[in-house]
Amino acid sequence: MDPHDQITKTLLHPVYVWELPVRFYHWINALCIVALSITGYVIGNPPAIQSAAEASYSYWFGTVRFVHFIFAYIFFFNYLFRLYWGFAGNRFANWRNFIPYTKRHWVDMWEIIRVDVLQVKCQDNPNLGHNALASFFYFLTFLAFSLQVFTGFGIYAAMSHSWLASLFAWVPSVFGGDIPTRDIHHMLMWFFILFSLAHVYLVFYHDYIERNGVTSSMIGGWKFQEEGKEEREKELEK
Repeated sequence: MDPHDQITKTLLHPVYVWELPVRFYHWINALCIVALSITGYVIGNPPAIQSAAEASYSYWFGTVRFVHFIFAYIFFFNYLFRLYWGFAGNRFANWRNFIPYTKRHWVDMWEIIRVDVLQVKCQDNPNLGHNALASFFYFLTFLAFSLQVFTGFGIYAAMSHSWLASLFAWVPSVFGGDIPTRDIHHMLMWFFILFSLAHVYLVFYHDYIERNGVTSSMIGGWKFQEEGKEEREKELEK
């Protein structure tokens, strides 16, 4: 029997997985990454645009930098909120899901690799929230977020009078100066771009395989699961 037909014929019930704060964080973070990547690329490799207009009307590069800084602050405070919600949110948002500290987590990661990477197996996700491999990569991404914040504000501190930016003034000295710090910041931008492309592909891929509302869940918060499976999953987590 085709696995899709089998899933369709199985009695499913809705489960509220992604709370509203998590969904807000997700879409705000996505917007910030897009805006910061575009403006960051322009800042790192500015085009030679000449204009005969009044200087105050051709201050486009300053505008690009201003937009970059605005979204950097939004990204920073949104990130701090997600750190907090890792402790205040439901079990799907909890930090225990992101750090592979149990044998079951590593086993699940290998199963997802067989499905996503090797494609030698096709089955539904054993976890209702993030699958084990995705949650581990999200944990690594949060570490990259931290490094991006430190290097970004570390570079910005030299030209800003903001008290927040000044807290990171010591960062360039740790990485060997402004240029190495800027290089790390720039390379992380490409990491987030590649991660976003893989993330979007895998979301639609798992939505097709699992048919439980993976894509729509980040809008409405609900996924669908086989009757009794949620209770079995909770038992395994104990």
